Parts: sequence; C-alpha cells; structure tokens
Amino acid sequence: MRILVINWQDIKNPLGGGAEVHLFEIFSRISKWGHDITLLCSRFSGAKREEIVQGIRVIRCGTRGTFNFFVPFVYYALGKNLEFDVVVEDINKIPFYSPLFVKKPLLGIIHHLFGKTIYKETTFPAATYVYLSERLIPFFYKNVPFSVVSQSSKQELSHMGMREKNLTVIYNCVDHQLYRPSGLAKFDIPTVAFIGRLKKYKSVDTLIKAMRIVADKIDRVKLLIIGEGSDKNQLQRLTVKLGLNSTVEFTGYIGERRKVELLERSHVVVNSSPKEGWGLTNIEANACGTPVIASDAPGLKDSVIDGQTGLLFEYGNIRDLAEKIILILGDRKLREKLSTGALNWASGFDWDVSAAQMLNLLSQAINKNRPLSIIQN
Repeated sequence: MRILVINWQDIKNPLGGGAEVHLFEIFSRISKWGHDITLLCSRFSGAKREEIVQGIRVIRCGTRGTFNFFVPFVYYALGKNLEFDVVVEDINKIPFYSPLFVKKPLLGIIHHLFGKTIYKETTFPAATYVYLSERLIPFFYKNVPFSVVSQSSKQELSHMGMREKNLTVIYNCVDHQLYRPSGLAKFDIPTVAFIGRLKKYKSVDTLIKAMRIVADKIDRVKLLIIGEGSDKNQLQRLTVKLGLNSTVEFTGYIGERRKVELLERSHVVVNSSPKEGWGLTNIEANACGTPVIASDAPGLKDSVIDGQTGLLFEYGNIRDLAEKIILILGDRKLREKLSTGALNWASGFDWDVSAAQMLNLLSQAINKNRPLSIIQN
C-alpha cells in the first residue's frame, strides 16, 4: 500500500504533541509491515524539507500559519510522481477539506475538536475561524470514514451530524518498553506533576490555584509543571502572585527518558483540561504505576476510571481538585490501590493492536467490498 498522510506537524516539530505521537506510533509500524508511508506537514525552524523519520518519508512545506494553503498544490505535485492508494487526513486543528481535491480513497483521523474551548486560547476572530471550520466538517466529510480516539469524540462527531457507521474508535496507546515501572522510589516529598503543552485551554492555572490550598494542608508539597508553551509566562506570574515559588517548579522541555522517570517518581499526575481527545499522558502515567486526577471532561473521563486508576474532579472547580490531590497524597493505601488499577488498565493499550486496526480501516477504504482482516492472534 502507498499511503499519504497529511498533518500539520511531524514528531520532530517542537510544537508537536499527542497527535504527532499517535501518528508516528501507528504509521511507523505500518511502514515496518511493508507499506510505503509519506507524510506531508509544515516546516519549522531548522527543519529539512525532506527526510526519513522512523521509516516515514516526511515532506515539509509552508509554515504553521500557511501550511493549509499549500496542501492542495503540493498534493497535486506529489500525485504526478507518486500513485497513492489511499490518503489520510489527520485533522489536528482546522481541516484541509481534502474531499474537495482528493479523488483517491480517503480516511480521516480526529482526536478531538476544540469547539468553544478555542475561545480560551486565542483572539475572537482567530477562534471564530477555527470554530466555524470545525462546524463545516459534517458537510464536507459526510461520506468519509474516520478513526477517532475515544467514545467521547465519536459521540461529539455523531451529534454534529457525522454518520455513526463511518466512525471507528481506535485508542491511543502506550509504548510499554519505555513507559513501565523500573523500581524507582517515589520522591521523598509529596509530588504532583503536570505534563503537556502550556496553553490557556489546558487550564493549568486551575491546578496552580488548587496547589495554594494543598500547600496550606501538606508540608513541603511539590508541583512539577513539565512542558513548554505560550502560557508559560502567565503561569509563572500566577505562581509568584500566589506565593508558590518554592512549591511550583517549571522544568521546561525534557527528554523522553527523564519524562518517564518523573512520571514514575511522582505521587500523582493531574490533567486539568476542559476537553481532550483521550489524554495520552494519563495512560503513560498509569503505565508507570502512577494514578491520575483529571477533570470530568470529554476524553479525560474515557481514559481515567474514577476510583480505579485515579480520580475525576469537576472541571474548573479549584477546591474539588485540591481536595482530590490532598486525598491521594495523604492516603497511601488509596495510592497503592489506584496504582495497581492504573497498571492493569494501561496494560490493555498496545500500539501494535491499534496500528493493525488502522491498517484494516485503510484496506476497507481502498476496497469497501473486500475488507482485509489484519488482526490475528
């Protein structure tokens, strides 16, 4: 199979996140199974225009702000030299409206839609542009099969008008060779961790405000904020304002090995977003034996089982979040119970299985009358 994937970013892009991890975990495996994968994505500073990354041919053009305008023209240019069997549009911001110019079999991937949460992140005109672009998806993609990463995402798309029969849930998973308990002890002091991009819509400010309450109840408690993003300076100012300089540590970007170490050594990980497709870091933390406290929001409530792998709190409720953090940090038996549940839950998510399911969908998109069953044993 010759497969073209279109996505805003690749795994090397400093602004890449869970969607790029998903793309490369899935399609690098499909490449290893003998299929030819090309990724069309935007350029970033210092990036090569073309290179092979994890078995995938990566072609970069345009910038983060202009890439969507380049896509149709570069697609036509590529099509003259490469006969693709199927095209995959990974919708991870605004759509490219590929059904308007792609005449090959087409498969879509959606992690989650911003919906009205985009207004938390950017200016009103830009947010409205993204919001209206998402609202048009059912109109342009009504006949396109889609892979989605959670039941919440499937329900949202169905309510928007997408045909439910065209929506298949293929879960985000975890690399169990990397994310696993290694025997490291927890930190000597109670430690909470946040891992992700520091963006307004992630609501990391809710966590910092909750830590003001936690710090008054638990001595020497620590919050590690791991990641970079446009909201970092504002979050640092909030930390100073609340007198939490000695409590909150901003680590910045860290490598994968260090990330795994901090996940394992932290007592609990918190995800405070109002909405996610799934919450990949939740499963990564669970695979390291660490429970997660997450908001009871779409996607996150799919990846966290309340009372078994972690706890859910009411989104935006600072006191509820603080109380859940205090409960887990103060109750060792509860932490051990949730840790056991977390490990069992995470063990069921395997990238090999998800990649095989994606390959099956690609085969069906090419020939709907003769779907190819890939998953065996």
